[in-house]
Amino acid sequence: MSKWTAKAKLLVLSAGLTSLSMLAGSAGGVENAGVPDFSGMWGRNAFNFEPLASGPRPVNNLMRRPDGTGDANKLVGDYTNPILKPHAAEIVRQKGEISKTGADYPDPSNHCSPYAPPFTFAMQLGVQILQAKDRITMVYNQDDQVRYVRLNGQHPAKVMPTAMGDAVGHYDGDTLVIDTVGIKVGPVSMVDRYGTPHSEALHVVERYRLIDYQAAKEAAERHMKEDGPAGVNGNVAVDPNYKGKGLQLQVTVEDPNVFTTPWSANITYRRVMGSWTEQVCAENSFEYYSGKHTAIPTAETPDF
Repeated sequence: MSKWTAKAKLLVLSAGLTSLSMLAGSAGGVENAGVPDFSGMWGRNAFNFEPLASGPRPVNNLMRRPDGTGDANKLVGDYTNPILKPHAAEIVRQKGEISKTGADYPDPSNHCSPYAPPFTFAMQLGVQILQAKDRITMVYNQDDQVRYVRLNGQHPAKVMPTAMGDAVGHYDGDTLVIDTVGIKVGPVSMVDRYGTPHSEALHVVERYRLIDYQAAKEAAERHMKEDGPAGVNGNVAVDPNYKGKGLQLQVTVEDPNVFTTPWSANITYRRVMGSWTEQVCAENSFEYYSGKHTAIPTAETPDF
């Protein structure tokens, strides 16, 4: 049985449309006075995480182009990064060996699986934030991915692991803070595009805030120089003429079964031009770019 059956897709689509219709009546999607307005469509033109100026750094790409930027065609994660425990480092090394051959290893993107955080932030170039009184809805441009965040709630005493985890949020002054636990481990689970694994102890904290135009521009351009541009003039295109504030997410990742220490990174978004083109992950076992067949994800039991 295909993991994403037609019935399951219809249920997800119906839930998403219901959420959008509920939010449509609120100006800018914000119903609470004094709450920072993060609503609208945001984008960036580079994959992966932006390292902070100091502290433990996320895994990055060992493969570089002649100009020094990361080579997106060969995802060889730095398995010597001290944040990785030995078994996690070995998994990253093995994934890198596969990528060196020109083949792709299975990940949530090429297997039409849910993009759980923090993989979401490493892979997705666009996000639309819909703010309501009791929850936040985040719609991502690639592969119909949607996240729901309960506001001012608490995690259950016993969390049932799910594909996207249990996310609760609150506003702390000018910052939206989202705490996610209970992220289910599956066949293609990973925290980044280099195959770094995670366990069900994974704990992700997101902090969103608006930053000045110049700071957003400098951060985004610095990351593109380091990591290499992606999606430029494609499905997500940052508006070069927009001089308003940018949106910066600082994510902190903790998993004592995989990492030696918690680590943090930034993701910097700016306003995008126009709307997104629908981008759907099709369950097609034939990979046109490599001339081979890949097994379609299956599940012994339904996810709902």
